Amino acid sequence: MNIKIIVDSGADLPLEIAQKYNIDILPLSVNLEGKEYLDGVSILSKDLYENMRKGSVYKTAQIPFQTFKESFIKYARLGQQCIYIAFSSGLSGTYHTAIMAKNEILEEYPDFDLDIIDTKAASFGCGLIAYYAAQMIEKGKNKEEVVEAIHFYANHMQHIFTVDSLEYLFRGGRVSRTSAVVGGLLNIKPILHVEDGKLVPLEKMRGRKKLLSRMLDLMEERGVDLSNQIIGISHGDNLEMAESFKKEIQKRFHCKEIIITMIGAAIGAHAGPGTIALFFLDEKIPKNYKH
Repeated sequence: MNIKIIVDSGADLPLEIAQKYNIDILPLSVNLEGKEYLDGVSILSKDLYENMRKGSVYKTAQIPFQTFKESFIKYARLGQQCIYIAFSSGLSGTYHTAIMAKNEILEEYPDFDLDIIDTKAASFGCGLIAYYAAQMIEKGKNKEEVVEAIHFYANHMQHIFTVDSLEYLFRGGRVSRTSAVVGGLLNIKPILHVEDGKLVPLEKMRGRKKLLSRMLDLMEERGVDLSNQIIGISHGDNLEMAESFKKEIQKRFHCKEIIITMIGAAIGAHAGPGTIALFFLDEKIPKNYKH
């Protein structure tokens, strides 16, 4: 492909998609008791979730400046056009670090053609944007067209998700200790979304059946032309529920393609096991972006 796509592991991009379109994935760091692991490289998400269920508390760190520099300079030397599709700047410092690395490289390689785009998206919301872009590149779209489309997808990507336990959100500073305890006692499940690149609570539901139904209702209320777009479902070691969502979405909206992916270690460290998320567009895809 004549344009190189780069993402970070916060995009939760399925490996088969990354391999098919030769997309580079830069790993975020996950730390446990002073030991550092690279998301998707030296720690697998399934192991992380199993350990979290046993009480392990993980911390995460953004991609180091040097990692960005080494990745970018490799393509600068090749004269390769690149697009880095970044995880939301409202949730990680990776976007700003990437900008710093690019600026330093441009001093030595002023002709380096790299666009860095803050998607304001998280998990497979970001990954879906990269997938759409990769398909456009494969069809021969030029860089200007692809960058324009990425901004469209970023501006219209909806995230609707829930977590199995409020405890993990409490550890990440998203809810208070009282909310976490009361939520656990009353079996309250929060529904959250992403607003301007940040996680925002939307509603609270009691019970799994009502939760599933309400998330689908929100998808219907917010989604546009759902049958003609790719729907993303990501999960924190909760494949059974993800498959239930896929079945119901197919029945209700007749979507052309539904992709299920497991949430990686970097996102999973904050969201916890049992998380489930839906990703879709709230605007009809323009004809010139069609893949």
